[in-house]
Amino acid sequence: MQTATLGRTGLQVSRIAFGTWQLGGEWGVFDEDAAIGAIRHARDLGVNFFDTAQAYGFGRSEGVLGRALADELKRDRDALVIATKGGVNPGAERSRDASRDFLRSGVEQSLRALGIDHIDLYQVHWPDEQTPAEETAEALQELVDEGKIRHVGVSNYDVAHMTEFEHTRPVETLQPPYHLFRRGIEQEVLPYTRQHNIGVLVYSPLASGLLTGTMNAETTFAEDDWRAHSSAFRGETLRRNLAVVEQLSEFAALRGITVGQLAIAWTLAQPGVHAAIVGARSSRNIEDSLTAADVRLSDDDLAEIERITAEGVSIEGATPEGVV
Repeated sequence: MQTATLGRTGLQVSRIAFGTWQLGGEWGVFDEDAAIGAIRHARDLGVNFFDTAQAYGFGRSEGVLGRALADELKRDRDALVIATKGGVNPGAERSRDASRDFLRSGVEQSLRALGIDHIDLYQVHWPDEQTPAEETAEALQELVDEGKIRHVGVSNYDVAHMTEFEHTRPVETLQPPYHLFRRGIEQEVLPYTRQHNIGVLVYSPLASGLLTGTMNAETTFAEDDWRAHSSAFRGETLRRNLAVVEQLSEFAALRGITVGQLAIAWTLAQPGVHAAIVGARSSRNIEDSLTAADVRLSDDDLAEIERITAEGVSIEGATPEGVV
């Protein structure tokens, strides 16, 4: 497994991070034993970086991750990098809450759910316009000083949000959405993170399954799967993007890889991206994704991918307020 230094944190992390959004219930029901097996299999294959969040099932995902890694967390805590996120309250009137009190209570809840005494990387899940950035940053620095978290990051922040936060304390990492159909961070965000040595761990490199090559125009989702309510997975948008995925699949096959591996490898090839978060609910789904870290794309490969994806439609994802 390839590793990278995660920006100014200094943490050495696997370039593929195991993500656990799918274990919170937003993707429908899942087999917990199979999920635990997938997490352990990823660890056996060299993954040391695991990302979760309090909002994923409000502790459910963190609990599954903690149980899966419990033995090693007790035996060799420093071998693992555990990242989680807080500041989102699903279903509440105020869905984004990065206030001091809510973050502090969230950290305590996450520590209990994960079964650990410190969190390696704690990230503010979404910008909260109702809380001053100074209050959020000060609260997280207090938690660092108390030894409950080691490093501080943000997720889904733009340059203005990060700049405001950094007036109080450094932003050490950023977790943005990034894939071949969602490239908004290229214009301002990635240049900013490169300039400031901010570690970047991107989520959704497979476009929530769209870039796996397993979907078609007739694909449907369970009612409790957020994709069932997203415009990205129906109509003309889906049809056009599936046509792009088909071309990418053919291109990938010529290089002996899957379209999913191609999509992840493309993400990791972008300057300033340190790691890509990939989730799985069973062991058989994780191996192909991990192999992508070893795929090297030439300049010609990258140019051809640009040509193919020029016909695609830009899409968005879920937010604390819902999906579009």
